[in-house]
Amino acid sequence: MRIWIGCDHAGYERKMEVIALLKKRGLEVEDCGCQGERTDYPMIAKTVADAVVANPGDRGILICGTGIGMSIAANKICGVRAALCADAFSTRYTRLHNDANIMCMGARTLGSGVALELVEIFLDTPFEGGRHETRVNMITQMEQE
Repeated sequence: MRIWIGCDHAGYERKMEVIALLKKRGLEVEDCGCQGERTDYPMIAKTVADAVVANPGDRGILICGTGIGMSIAANKICGVRAALCADAFSTRYTRLHNDANIMCMGARTLGSGVALELVEIFLDTPFEGGRHETRVNMITQMEQE
C-alpha cells in the first residue's frame, strides 16, 4: 500500500512528522506538497484524491489547519471517501464501516502524539464489509447519478 500525503502551509510540520512515521513503518510515501510555502489546500486535496482514486488499495492523508477544508475538497472527487479524523473512535469506525480511503486531520486541532496515533489506527484498521459494503456501494452509486 502506497500513501499519498499532502498539506497546506498550516499542516507542513505535522506532515513531516507523519512522513517519518510512515517511512519507519516501511511504507511507500508520495509527498504531494506543500513544502512549507503558502498553499491553497483545494489543489493539494485534488492531487492526493486523484492519486488515491487512480490507485485502488492506496490511501491518502491530508492535513490543513482544521482538516475540514481538506475533507470538503477531497470529497468532491468521485471515488473518494475522505473523513475528518479527530479521535480514535471515529478514525477506527470510518475504516470499519465507511472504508474511508483518505484521512484528513487538523494540525492546529491535534497534538503530535494524537495525530500519529490516529494515522496508525487509520492504516491498521480493515474495512469490515458485510452490511457496510452495501452502504458504501450506495454511496458509489450516488456519485454516478
